[in-house]
This record gives sequence, structure tokens and C-alpha cells, in this order.
Amino acid sequence: MQIGLIGYGEVGRILAEDLRAQGQTVSAYDLKSAIQDHADSYGVELAASAADLAARSDLLISAVTASQTVAVAEAASAGLRAGCFFLDMNSASPGAKARAAALVSAAGGRYVEGAVMTSVPPYRIKVPLLLGGPHAQALLVPLNELGFAAQVASEQLGVASATKMCRSVLIKGLEAMVIESFSAARHYGVEDALIASLHETFPAIDWERQASYFFQRAIEHGRRRSEELREVAQTVREAGLDPWSAAGTAERQAWVADLADIGVFGPRGNSGFAQSSDWRVEADHLLQHLKDKA
Repeated sequence: MQIGLIGYGEVGRILAEDLRAQGQTVSAYDLKSAIQDHADSYGVELAASAADLAARSDLLISAVTASQTVAVAEAASAGLRAGCFFLDMNSASPGAKARAAALVSAAGGRYVEGAVMTSVPPYRIKVPLLLGGPHAQALLVPLNELGFAAQVASEQLGVASATKMCRSVLIKGLEAMVIESFSAARHYGVEDALIASLHETFPAIDWERQASYFFQRAIEHGRRRSEELREVAQTVREAGLDPWSAAGTAERQAWVADLADIGVFGPRGNSGFAQSSDWRVEADHLLQHLKDKA
């Protein structure tokens, strides 16, 4: 099977590494130019465009930022092989998935929505993945033979993505709330009392470790998370609700990303951001920036 990856960020690279480890033929396309070294290291051929990649692929996997979901489907459709599976792993609303599916179907492709149900790095290619749409069942076995951990949520488009989006209201919201709560607690010097109280209420959670993880993920991926949360907010709107929580979380994630961009949390290196494994260090960076700005 010729496999194409549109999007060669964190998720795309992990998938490329795991697929190449099995000897699969993998090609990729990304708008960013600084991907050649990684692609060369793993024997991944780079395509000149999304349409070029689509023309050589039996399975095309879209793993881009949420805002590009429909645009990527449109670009790839210009070269899509008839019968090619198009696996959309982007964190987009059911409405966006439906628009992407219409483009792929019109070009003769077989669109399958894929909802990634937790953070990819710990699980890598075996991250829990919900599939949806009329072609989901046909892709299930080939996908799992490649090492994925997929299951079909529904033959109806939108069910898998709605599950993912509704989960993100809570999970990404908790991330933003912890950053806000713990940073404020650090300012007032009550962080130990706060953590002790949280542990009493939720004893199964290691709040020190969880807070550090939340800070690090938001610092490194806040921009991507903010885009996802805007799609989450749209999902909530499509249900007839005002997305107060999701919209606020999107703003908090974007705010952290803005601070990271100007170096508040340390300089960027080849491997990403200079992050501490202690949330207190990152909270202090944040608080010092606010103090200097005041």
C-alpha cells in the first residue's frame, strides 16, 4: 500500500516513523520546509504538493491543523486516485468533516473521518482512533494491519468527530483551567494548599505531574490546541449551545502560544521548546512576564 501523509508535524512524523519501521512505503507533503532531514532519516519521499501526493497514494492521511481540514481535502482532491482512502485525522467539527468528505467523494475518493481520542505521543500509531463514515468498515482491517488501534464508531459521518470534540471541551478545558488556577495560586503562595485540597477530592490524580504535563503541552502545542478548540466551539454551536467554555479555552491556549512565541518560557531549540519538568518554573516565567509588562 502506498501511504501518503499530508502534514508532517508531530503526528505525521510519528506515523511516518512507525510505518517505515514496518517497511511501508511512505510519502509526505507539508507546507513547512524544515522537514527534509527527518524525511531523509526515515526514507520518506517528499511530494511537491498535496495533489502530487494524492496521485501516488492508496491511503492518504490528513494530519494538519484543524483550520486547514477542508482546504487540504480540496487541494488533495485535485490529484486523488479513484478509490483512494482519505483518512481525515484532524480535530475538526462534524460540519467541517462533512464538507471535506463531499470534496473527496466528488473526486472519487473514499473519505473516512478519524477521531484521535487522546494524546498521540504516548501511544504513537496505536493511539485510540474512532472511524466514521460509509467507508469506515472497509478501512478498518487494513488500517489495523498497519498497526493502528482503530474501531468504527458509526457509518454516519460526524459521530466520531462529535465524540472527539465533546471530549475536548472537558480535556482541553481542564488543561487551560489548571494553567490558570495553578499560576494564580503560585502568585498568592497557596499552591501547596491547593494541591492538597485537589488531592483530597481527586486522590487518583497526581496533580504535580498532571500540572507539569498540562503546562508543557500547552506551551509546545498551544497554537494547534487553540485552533482545535475553535472547531470544538463550532461543534457546540452546531448543537445550539453558546460555547462559553470552549471559546474561553481557545483564547487561553492561544495566549499561552503567544507567550511561547516571544520566548517567555525559554528559547526554541531543534527539539522544540526549552521546558521545565516542574510546572512551578513555567508558572514563574509566566508571572514574571506579567509583572514586567504591568
